[in-house]
Amino acid sequence: MPGRIRPGTVHCRVDELLAERGMTLTDLARRVDLSYANLSVLKNNRGRAIRFSTLASICTALDCEVGELLVVHQD
Repeated sequence: MPGRIRPGTVHCRVDELLAERGMTLTDLARRVDLSYANLSVLKNNRGRAIRFSTLASICTALDCEVGELLVVHQD
């Protein structure tokens, strides 16, 4: 299903949170010391796993909670 999110999948809202904060993915990559490519994988919902330390760094940089960054689609 290209372009559709399947029910029960985790969606990373990094793109939405960046827009709300007026930040770019490059800005975030610098703040959390991760490569742009690795953050792009998360942004495009192609990630399979994330380290808790990385998750904590992203949430700190975006001033958000894990539940604001990662959501499970139910429908």
